[in-house]
Amino acid sequence: MTLAPETTDLKVQLSLDGHWFTVCDLSALLPGRGVAALLPDGRQAAIFRDRTGELFAVDNRDPFTGAAVLSRGLTGTHRGRPFVASPLLKQRFDLASGQCLDDETVRVTAYEVRTA
Repeated sequence: MTLAPETTDLKVQLSLDGHWFTVCDLSALLPGRGVAALLPDGRQAAIFRDRTGELFAVDNRDPFTGAAVLSRGLTGTHRGRPFVASPLLKQRFDLASGQCLDDETVRVTAYEVRTA
């Protein structure tokens, strides 16, 4: 079965330094999959849409390896908290807070995200 792509004029935006920055069309986000977006300062964000339609954005850089790969990670939930697992070493990062669920001393930046 093939699903027709969602069509919408909605854009996904991240809050950066008090301003909203458009990163992609909402239709680019498939539930459970991530996309990477280049930010104005050269960093990358990993943007996710969960199966309920909620949006999340965290830094795309895996702090354990330095590689920009979190957008390619597997998503899931742990104790009701949505996470992305790094595709390299499998550490899990809370999508709402950026906190590493496997090492409490490590976190990635979590961004406020909206559609407009």
